[in-house]
Amino acid sequence: MRVAVLLEDRCQPKKCNSECWAFCPPVRNGIECIVLDDGSGKPNVSEPLCIGCGICVSKCPFDALIITNLPGELEGEMTYRYGENGFRLFRLPAPREEKVVGILGPNGMGKSTAINLLSGAIRPNLGDWTSNSKAWTEILSSFPRGELRDYLALVSEEEVTVAVKPQYVDKLPEIFDGLVKELLDRVDERSEAASYAEALTIDHILERDLQSLSGGELQRVAICATLLKEADVYFFDEPSSYLDIHERMRIVRIIQDLAERGKRAIVVEHDLAILDVLCDLIHVVYGERAAYGIFTPARSTRTAINAYLDGFLPEENIRIRDKPIQFLKGRVRGEGLGQALLRWGDMEKTLGEFELTTGEGQVRSAEVVGIVGPNSTGKTTMVRMIAGEMEPDQGWCTMDSEVSYKPQHVSTDFEGTVMEWMDSEIGVSWRSGEFHTQVIRTLQIDQLLELRAKKLSGGELQAVSIAICLGKEADLYLFDEPSAFLDANARMEAAKAIRRTMESNEKAAMVIDHDTYFIDIVSDSLLVFQGEGGKHGHAVGPLSLRKGMNLFLSDVDVTFRRDIESHRPRINKPSSRKDREQKAAGEYFYAN
Repeated sequence: MRVAVLLEDRCQPKKCNSECWAFCPPVRNGIECIVLDDGSGKPNVSEPLCIGCGICVSKCPFDALIITNLPGELEGEMTYRYGENGFRLFRLPAPREEKVVGILGPNGMGKSTAINLLSGAIRPNLGDWTSNSKAWTEILSSFPRGELRDYLALVSEEEVTVAVKPQYVDKLPEIFDGLVKELLDRVDERSEAASYAEALTIDHILERDLQSLSGGELQRVAICATLLKEADVYFFDEPSSYLDIHERMRIVRIIQDLAERGKRAIVVEHDLAILDVLCDLIHVVYGERAAYGIFTPARSTRTAINAYLDGFLPEENIRIRDKPIQFLKGRVRGEGLGQALLRWGDMEKTLGEFELTTGEGQVRSAEVVGIVGPNSTGKTTMVRMIAGEMEPDQGWCTMDSEVSYKPQHVSTDFEGTVMEWMDSEIGVSWRSGEFHTQVIRTLQIDQLLELRAKKLSGGELQAVSIAICLGKEADLYLFDEPSAFLDANARMEAAKAIRRTMESNEKAAMVIDHDTYFIDIVSDSLLVFQGEGGKHGHAVGPLSLRKGMNLFLSDVDVTFRRDIESHRPRINKPSSRKDREQKAAGEYFYAN
């Protein structure tokens, strides 16, 4: 089955000479394989007439066309299609009673489309994009007998109620203008607003306006609003964004409690450690970004995550990644570190009612220091002091080196393309050589170069911001939550790109992040923050990775082990034998 997809946001007919049409062999032989739209000038590609030569793909100056072949058996499993040359989705995940079902895969593969289909917001068209109201009898007969078909039958009869926690919680203040309490009261269908607000630790912000909330507070308010609705199925789209590990573990327990009460829950999540401990089953989705997505049948959580990291799905006999993502057991960190680039001691900073203090520490060349701790304990404040954006009230910080800083919240007002933006920030040296191989291609920025910088998605903007930070000439690189908005694969690739750049150039980096997998890959050592959010914080270290994680996780009361096959970090079930053994030994981090 041939698939031809036009990426509308990339196609710029006014800036090209219609190369896709001019060089197409069938067109040159009088066959209307590609027809240019009279109004927009954009091409319409006929899949039955396309010979799959790929010439139009290679000739397009903006990489706006995707031509690929898929197994013929998928043709009868197409669930939804956007237009003649639009994105298409194959199969669907199945909500299970009393189960938490996870969805794992890159961005742009149709996860949000699947949620819209399962929630009844849109109806499956089975690939017929000209029909938006296909009969439910035809739709249901296209699915094999089983839990998914039974569920869709309930959707067709409007006997299923759903509650959806959206992905972009920062848009919430644009939808609702008012106090947190007013929002929760509006959606509270079970009179449980007070108990859920306490469980999510947002009871102290009920009288605050939504406009004044941080990202983490907005996330918890959005989750609370979703839980307060009386529904049969609950969809959570990236519930861990902006949250620290304390809050993430709290969300795990709350969502699992939903399932124990007989509800269905589906979770889209990129933090693999949280997905691992949260879900009973996982559907992997693979394909080509913005072109097509294919859902696999549900697998056990461990099997699904290990297959995803390995990059090979044995049941489908298909490779979804060139190389596996590896976690090295027993790796000796910190070998070959150089001279200290930065030293500090006894710094203090007071911001309103919040106080930050530090001990003494240093960062050496070729070292990556991970920074972990609860939200609002001063991590960003310390990085900003090191970057020179604010001065400490007490103490000292000595560094004669140049600093490159990627802030927590990334944005741009640049009017041109991504290529022009990067040229203006770091020159043109990024276009070739080692940096292009290790960073630009690894983060897939080479596929974004012709896009308008202001129109990038959250994940695309994050990737470009990481590349710009790494591309600047500096000795110390500071990253504040670089994994935010990135999918699981992009997070691992970004971690490796940061690490390789520091090692090969003998530079140093400090990285704030809440994703344990990301921190495990990128870090040589850890700077651990302790304290009470919004009141006081204290920085300890840098310590060795194992010692630092033990200190950090003992505060969270969570233990990790390594998976026997993939060596990835796995959270132990609370009060399990492994959990009790590691806590008794004081080994919260990878005792095996």
